[in-house]
Amino acid sequence: MSVMPRPRKPFVQREKTRHKKTVWYFRRGDGPRIRLPGDYESPEWAAAYEAALGGTKPPPPTSTGTVKWLIERYYASAKFAGLAPDTQKFRRGILDRVMKGAGHGQIRNVTRQMLAEGRDARSETPFAAINYLKVMNQLFTFAVDAGYMTENPARGIQKPSPATTGHKPWTATDIRNFQKRWPIGTRERLAMDLAFYTGLRRSDLVQIGRQHIRNGVIRYRATKNGVEIVLPVAAALQTTIDASPTGDLTFLATLRNTPWKKESFGTWFASACAEAKVKGSAHGLRKAAATFAAENGATDQQLMAIFGWTNAEQAGVYTRTASRAKLAAMGASMIIPAEADED
Repeated sequence: MSVMPRPRKPFVQREKTRHKKTVWYFRRGDGPRIRLPGDYESPEWAAAYEAALGGTKPPPPTSTGTVKWLIERYYASAKFAGLAPDTQKFRRGILDRVMKGAGHGQIRNVTRQMLAEGRDARSETPFAAINYLKVMNQLFTFAVDAGYMTENPARGIQKPSPATTGHKPWTATDIRNFQKRWPIGTRERLAMDLAFYTGLRRSDLVQIGRQHIRNGVIRYRATKNGVEIVLPVAAALQTTIDASPTGDLTFLATLRNTPWKKESFGTWFASACAEAKVKGSAHGLRKAAATFAAENGATDQQLMAIFGWTNAEQAGVYTRTASRAKLAAMGASMIIPAEADED
């Protein structure tokens, strides 16, 4: 059966100019004709249509070729629509600020120096600078793919090297202290064991449930990047699950038996850590799991499979550190004074 075409929005008229270009107008009855900028149902077209429908003055059209114009097209693209909601929110937070500060500039005038200056303006918060460069690289990669630009000015710009690696990985002592305060059978212990033995991100921890386990294997598609995670359930984790109160659809649930939001879960878990006198977080458990796995010989490919990473760079951080520690331990025995030469 053929797909029925979508009806045109009310009060919209289409015309062709003498240059064969399609233009759109809004006209209700005998009222004035209002030009609708951009392509049909593009963000600026939709904004102007809604304004005209409500009887207000349409917003001024975004100038073609500006940074704001590019970002609006990125937001309207299939590439952006395919991102996880949390990823969309994260990128909007950065790009909306870019639009506010530099949206009027033409993309053809954007240089590596300008982007490096944007990085340096965030030098007091290195991770913010790194995220800024990542998102700008993604924006201009889209621009090149869409034919709006011929080169990506953000590619290859050096990222800052933070003095810290972010969330502190848990130590074996941290884990023992948490286990002592929160024994098996508590919701807090279930949260810790799920985070540690699966290595899942918070956004996934609050969604996983019994429906994701078949024949002792977790099968779950990561929220952030869509990577399928296939992971055997550790015996220790299964013991904790069997002895713990769980939600109906998710293992982790509030006292009202509703699934957690990742932000509120993070706050609750941080309180549980504080009560156990552990300076840690759920993400720190994920890093601890990766550290222990690497120290026990896990390869880059194995770490990528466990933690849902899409490139070996993230895994290499842990395997390189583990290799250095082993080499240092082996080399320490070689640090002995040389025998003195006899006369």
